[in-house]
Amino acid sequence: MYQTIAWYVSLVLMLFITVVFLFVVLNSARRKDYESIQKKWYRFRNVFFLILLITMGTISYFTLSDLPFERPVYGEGEVPIVVDVAAVQFGFELSSTEFLVGQPIEFHVTSKDVNHGFGLYDENTSLLAQTQAMPDYTNKVYYTFTKPGTYKILCMEYCGIAHHVMITEITVTE
Repeated sequence: MYQTIAWYVSLVLMLFITVVFLFVVLNSARRKDYESIQKKWYRFRNVFFLILLITMGTISYFTLSDLPFERPVYGEGEVPIVVDVAAVQFGFELSSTEFLVGQPIEFHVTSKDVNHGFGLYDENTSLLAQTQAMPDYTNKVYYTFTKPGTYKILCMEYCGIAHHVMITEITVTE
């Protein structure tokens, strides 16, 4: 949904810029006294900037407010299962690999050696959640599985010669 909104907003703004560019090109051959026009367009520039600022601020607020930045996805009173994840060349060490559908899970992701990526994928290899695994730092990823199946955790950042084998599977049952 957000990508569609961003696409349409981008198209409208590109069309607007194209129209302004064409107007300038078509009228650039005329010679006039520009002082009165400059004053008028300086006022317009200030008004346009204010309108643009308000519009983009409003769009940003309503489209970014739903993103779960450091916000758990489980409800009040629910206690998540905390899973410690340590990335190491060339694998992941998880404190638990079996979960139930509907259980809120909080992955605590870190690295023991170099930077790694932590990507949680479903059976169709669609990315469900991701974060960075960095030495001496713990990132949290909140997720609740809605379907049973086998999910994969893949490294998303090149970490060495055997990066491509850095895959771990987790199982979700009902």
